[in-house]
Amino acid sequence: MALSSSLSLSAPLVSRLDVLEQCTSTNTELVERAAQGWPHFSAVVTDDQTGGRGRLGRTWVAPPGRTLAISVLLRPAFSAESFGWLPLMAGLAMARAVRGALADDDSPAAASVGVKWPNDVLIAGNKVSGLLAELVAGPAVVLGAGVNLAFAADELPTPTATSLTVEGARGDGLPDRVLSVYLSELRAAYDQLVRHNGDAVAAGLADAVAAECVTLGRDVRLTLPSGEEPVARALEIDEYGRLIVRRADDGTRMTIAAGDVTHVRDE
Repeated sequence: MALSSSLSLSAPLVSRLDVLEQCTSTNTELVERAAQGWPHFSAVVTDDQTGGRGRLGRTWVAPPGRTLAISVLLRPAFSAESFGWLPLMAGLAMARAVRGALADDDSPAAASVGVKWPNDVLIAGNKVSGLLAELVAGPAVVLGAGVNLAFAADELPTPTATSLTVEGARGDGLPDRVLSVYLSELRAAYDQLVRHNGDAVAAGLADAVAAECVTLGRDVRLTLPSGEEPVARALEIDEYGRLIVRRADDGTRMTIAAGDVTHVRDE
């Protein structure tokens, strides 16, 4: 069944939807559509993305039909100082969608789903989804997400990757089930943030993200823009969505807004 004909739950949840048979990157496609004036909460979806982009220039590539790539356009109705919460909000929404799909299929792995700051969703420590936010003119934000749906264990790209079917989800209707929950959770969280003028603490988003974030309380290795790679303990997420850590070498506290984070036990 073509993806475009199997999204009956998801299609009504967005302002405008373009389901592509194949594309290089859903983010690239939606950035172009944003420039053409597409409305808030429009989306581009494919199950065959040939050149998906991740943080720090990484690529997200998979055989056709194995993953779902989704990009959603937001035209935020609050100050840009709150934009740092948008990728964390997307991670929260995707974690709930992944957990819901596993729980629906009675998989015990549902209990091990969590968010890795700032842009991954993990199942028992292994990556099932990655997210990438891009700021475009408007100002607007394109939130891109890729989720591994139907890889077999021997098809996974790295030892620290996983897929929903590997973790016990059934394939029937899986793209629409995951996507519809993701979109519902994303819209609900965004609307709550708007009601509180971008204040993630007052909106309850900060607490919700912290509750899902498996990075907090762990030792992590930071890859900083300077090239330095210190080990630190992840302490909390501040009011702007930044990670607060305490360095292992000298005990100083740092605020991390950009860079990469690796869970030390996952290295």
